[in-house]
This record gives sequence, C-alpha cells and structure tokens, in this order.
Amino acid sequence: QVQLVESGGGSVQAGGSLRLSCGYTSSRYCMSWARPAPGKLREGVATVDSGGVTSYADSVKGRFTISEDSAKKTLYLQMNSLKPEDTGMYYCAADTYSPCHVGRSDLHFWGQGTQVTVSS
Repeated sequence: QVQLVESGGGSVQAGGSLRLSCGYTSSRYCMSWARPAPGKLREGVATVDSGGVTSYADSVKGRFTISEDSAKKTLYLQMNSLKPEDTGMYYCAADTYSPCHVGRSDLHFWGQGTQVTVSS
C-alpha cells in the first residue's frame, strides 16, 4: 500500500503561483498529479517516472513543473502563471507499473486532494 497526502492548495489571483506537495510512504514507478476535467473524472496534469522522465498536459506546459525529492518522500507541483481555468481539486497519484504519462487515468493509488482556486 502507498499513502499519499497532498498539501499546499489555496486561493490565488490569476498570474500567481502555488506549490503543491504530496507526502508519500513509498515511491512507485509512476508519480502523478491530476485534476478534474470536463467530461472526465480526472485528467493527468503532470507525471514523473522513476527515471526522471516527465510528461505534461498541453494546457500546463511551460507553466507547471513536477519534481520529486525522494529523500523527503515528497512529490511537488510548482504552478506558475496560474489561470482561472486551473481551478479545481488537485490529486496526487501513483502506480507501480508503466506506462507513465498524463494520458493514463487508471493509476492505482490516490490521495484525498488539495483545492486550488484561481480568481480573475
């Protein structure tokens, strides 16, 4: 089992920044951030695999950065130039197996989420 606990959400004005953190009990091959999307339960925002390979949704490329500090057992999502459409609950997720990319929605382990609200 893997336990994931997100933190760092909050309210910010458009153009601002937030850094989300996800503490975990053990790392897995694929670590991910996801959020709700129209017509979907959730969409992948950013992923990083155990080799450090990252992937990003087109809507956040150039603005969001995913990183992991294995010594601290923490996954991060640095979010810059935030837009109102970035508003939502952000979830940390993990899976033992490949593939690891933002198009994958069936990751095995999920946290409870942290709310991000961006006002215009």
